[in-house]
Amino acid sequence: MGAKPFTNPRGTRDLLGENLVLIKHLERTASMVAAVAGYQEVRTPLFEETRLFKRSLGEASDVVEKEMFSVPRRGSEGAEAMAKGFTFRPEGTASTARAYVQGGFAASAPLQKWFYIGPMFRYERPQKGRERQFNQFGVEAFGAQSASLDSEVVGIAVRFFQELGFDDQLEVRVNSMGDAEDREKWSQVLREFFAEQMQGSSERCADCQSRYTRNVFRLLDCKSTRCIELNEGAPNLFAVMGDAAASHHQQFIACLNNLGLKVIDDPSIVRGLDYYTRTVFEVHYPPLGARSALCGGGRYDGLVEEMGGRPTPGVGFSVGFTPTELALAELNLPAAADLADLRQQLLPQVYGVAVSDEQRDDLFILCEKLRRAGISVELDYRGKSLKAQFKEANRSGARWAIVLGDSENENKQIVLKNMQQKTEQIIAQDDLLAALKDA
Repeated sequence: MGAKPFTNPRGTRDLLGENLVLIKHLERTASMVAAVAGYQEVRTPLFEETRLFKRSLGEASDVVEKEMFSVPRRGSEGAEAMAKGFTFRPEGTASTARAYVQGGFAASAPLQKWFYIGPMFRYERPQKGRERQFNQFGVEAFGAQSASLDSEVVGIAVRFFQELGFDDQLEVRVNSMGDAEDREKWSQVLREFFAEQMQGSSERCADCQSRYTRNVFRLLDCKSTRCIELNEGAPNLFAVMGDAAASHHQQFIACLNNLGLKVIDDPSIVRGLDYYTRTVFEVHYPPLGARSALCGGGRYDGLVEEMGGRPTPGVGFSVGFTPTELALAELNLPAAADLADLRQQLLPQVYGVAVSDEQRDDLFILCEKLRRAGISVELDYRGKSLKAQFKEANRSGARWAIVLGDSENENKQIVLKNMQQKTEQIIAQDDLLAALKDA
């Protein structure tokens, strides 16, 4: 009895053939919408020092406490080995901020507009829409504290989904986290408001009870039905917000309106990390119901300084491909025509058929010449009969078959067969490449 077969790790999946078509379409759509807005692609390492994420995400965050894939540093022992170890990136913003600081851009070229596409890793419970390895598209802009830059970033996010086929029901839900002094005032009034709810046998969920002392803002984005009800009447940040942050928010909304986007103020959108400032937003598609949130982002003017750089404003967003795939499937998107070229790339253009074994070596050489000219060619490597080879040619989806027999080989000719029209012609082997390119 053979060994038990291996399987992929829980929370991961193999992307093969047809499954990869949609991923490639998401990748090229993301690249296109970012590039036309002047954003350059960056590729940071898949793992960073663990302390980078503890510094950027906060040691009390769920990601750091429960969801990071971390490995110890060699040469160290115990807690020190993990503290000095490495973590596979759970998100992309911290890595890009680190690259910005390490590259010295604040001094040489402060305004940088970057995008990235690639795998992220979170050790969380796998469920629908959540994987332990997942692909993400992100945009980060450093060096300007401009409301128009915020709206540009939002516009890229919206256009990504528009290009995938989402209609004008897309909406942008916005809020502001104010400046540092605004959040300090707001946290005090929120604690006073929620204090009574936390006494005795609290009606709040366990997560909210923990967040109350660690990060009171997170109570506002709890998804528990009862907690949402208890949030009614909570003090609004705008009541204590300074003039600068309030003016920025109004300019931001005006810019979005000028872009023709559907904008909704949503005070439940918050970010719990200290480096988030002012703009926060989410893109929603209400027909998806409870899964309407497609992506989120915001301004993080304190992050670069957290990474050891000089104070530098920044703004960005990220889109997870896995929930995007689920949303597209529910909406029967994208249109088949949008994927036609990628599906065509899975098929050979030409299938080589040898009449007998004597022609296989010469046929292989002919096929290699076509491949070097950029024509995709497949042929049989398992010694199949002539009839079986033609079956494989039909099954492959190739438009053309080239057939090499004794007489053709002796005369330096080959049969070119149109598999769709069921027509064929005999041509010189030297003319084959030109004939295929003309066709």
